[in-house]
Amino acid sequence: MENEVRASLGRVRISARKARLVCDAVRGKRVVDAQAMLRFMPQKTAYEMEKLMKSLVANAENNQDLDPEDLWITAVYADEGITYKRFQPKARGRVGRVNKRTCSITVVAEARGGR
Repeated sequence: MENEVRASLGRVRISARKARLVCDAVRGKRVVDAQAMLRFMPQKTAYEMEKLMKSLVANAENNQDLDPEDLWITAVYADEGITYKRFQPKARGRVGRVNKRTCSITVVAEARGGR
């Protein structure tokens, strides 16, 4: 579609499962409304998503001459990224593995006229 804008953010140090909770909250909303919601959400993902929304608006304005007021979020998804494996000492000289999960978040929006 010619009026579709996308932005993505990779290697975010949040598990995909936790990121999907914030993605579900903004899916289907206007970009301006989603930015207002994300500003007051307590999750760490909300901060990253807010940066991603700013990038989406900048892509729409600079690359396709679209008005940010007319943008609606059509798809938001968080896919699993690489997992950093770390080790932590445990009892009796053993070792326990700690998985530090990452995700990549993608937002797709389209321009629709009116509210």
